[in-house]
Amino acid sequence: MTNWTETYRGTVPPWQCDVTEHFTVAYYFDRLEEAEATLAESFGFKGRPRQIVARFARELRAGASFHIESAALESGDNGVRLGHRVVDSANGEVVTWFDEAWDAPSIPTERLGVWNGPAAEERGDPPSTARFVPTARGRVKTGDVDAAGNFALGSMVHRFSNASGQFGNAVGMDGAYMAKNRRGFSTFELILQLSGALRLDAPYLVDTGIALLGNSSLRMIHRMTDLRSGGEVARLSQYGVNLDLDTRRPARWPEAIRARAAALAI
Repeated sequence: MTNWTETYRGTVPPWQCDVTEHFTVAYYFDRLEEAEATLAESFGFKGRPRQIVARFARELRAGASFHIESAALESGDNGVRLGHRVVDSANGEVVTWFDEAWDAPSIPTERLGVWNGPAAEERGDPPSTARFVPTARGRVKTGDVDAAGNFALGSMVHRFSNASGQFGNAVGMDGAYMAKNRRGFSTFELILQLSGALRLDAPYLVDTGIALLGNSSLRMIHRMTDLRSGGEVARLSQYGVNLDLDTRRPARWPEAIRARAAALAI
């Protein structure tokens, strides 16, 4: 498609897959950082987006080859919109879409591409964080920072992924449950909002709450705060399902897990 260009090409190493037996979502963001930097550089700007919406249409599993195609989509008073699509190199199928909002200089209309990915869906913020529970705590390490010296997107999403595991434990979806029942949490949508930055050795805290609880689905909200200032630096909406690892299909929540989760729902 016109004005889309390849910005990354690689494979899925087995050691970058998770307990759900597919490519860990944080590593998509790790590769995305390379793709978006290459695209931004082609337009003469640097930085990072203020919001990223990721839609996972299909799994990538160990050994899969993939590439990323990127384009500028819109440019105006509200900044620049960039798009990226993760493509299965074996068959050309788009497996994941990224839609980004940037504060960046305008881009000529003739260099814009057309978005053929899913339409954005409205996801409201929770009215309160009163039932949020702490799910991750630590410090930014040397291997966590990007080229600008900030907590990298991939590293941040790794912490949010760990937070979802801690939250799963809080509602009864722990390691023993997943191993015994062959279950895992499979994410189909992430919305990452960046409102600040953390530098090397900065301490952080993540707390998590439930925005929506369905029969087999769950939408969590993770908040990352700077422990020195108390300010929020990032927020992630994570929407996914309880996945049967054998059929690769959503499975209903057991009543015991639903009851514990409902008690924490916002």
